[in-house]
Amino acid sequence: MRLLLWIFQFAFGCHHNKLGSIVTIKRRTYQVCLQCGQEFPYSWELMRSVGPNAAERRFAAEAHWAH
Repeated sequence: MRLLLWIFQFAFGCHHNKLGSIVTIKRRTYQVCLQCGQEFPYSWELMRSVGPNAAERRFAAEAHWAH
């Protein structure tokens, strides 16, 4: 079932080809797809969009060490 859903999403879903400028609000940096509105975390260290899990882990680590 997942394969069928993936194929459908790949064929008819947004491919996120048009990303907006990089935005930082409240220590959260991301880009937004201009076609569908999905947000993608952005890493200044890597100078590219990163997966949501990587950004959440980094933010949690920074919050942990800040206290």
